[in-house]
Amino acid sequence: MELKPEDYNWVRKRFKKNKVWMAFGKDGNPFIQKNKVLIKYQLDQKHEYWVKPESVYEIQPEDQKYEKSPAAQKFGRRPVKAEKNKPEIPPDEKKNVITIYTDGASSGNPGPSGIGVFMRYGNHKREISRYIGNSTNNIAELTAIETALLELKRTDLPIRIYTDSSYACGLLINGWKAKKNISLVNSIKKLMTKFKDLKIIKVKGHSGISGNEKADQLATAAITSQKDSSC
Repeated sequence: MELKPEDYNWVRKRFKKNKVWMAFGKDGNPFIQKNKVLIKYQLDQKHEYWVKPESVYEIQPEDQKYEKSPAAQKFGRRPVKAEKNKPEIPPDEKKNVITIYTDGASSGNPGPSGIGVFMRYGNHKREISRYIGNSTNNIAELTAIETALLELKRTDLPIRIYTDSSYACGLLINGWKAKKNISLVNSIKKLMTKFKDLKIIKVKGHSGISGNEKADQLATAAITSQKDSSC
């Protein structure tokens, strides 16, 4: 069933550690398809996600436990403990450092995918929003990092790449052994050796870091523009 905007209302909820918007019908009940509910991170974004209802909670004061949403109560899962809802402070960015934020998005996982790269060096900025075809979210995250590295002309300057992908960080800096996407991972690792001072840093997604939010918008926009052009 294809949902139309006039068929539902967006209600503020919490998905895991992030504030999100959840789709509710005019009858006040959440939309559920295949035991999943519909959410989005920002109202002005077209990209939406179907997630397990037990992972969605009511927004409560920071010093209290989350109460389960009606959908979560139906499935009888235990709520998680509340954490302070403070946006992360963007890292200090020195003038001689090339700062890069990368993100990947997949509508369907696997499905239509896009990458977003936001680069900054002093007063110079560059944005990359690129559709990469049908893929997975993990491949999109890795491809965004690879794209950023390929775009860099200077190998002598300090490079700081920020990503919200635990998967990418695990493979590239934490010693995880790749079981999938092996050629892509090896290609990125080879590129990384060219730079004198390169660090890949994990940040929390959708936590108020402007560069990370920009990379997310660029990635989702790539998918949206491809869908619009195919209509």
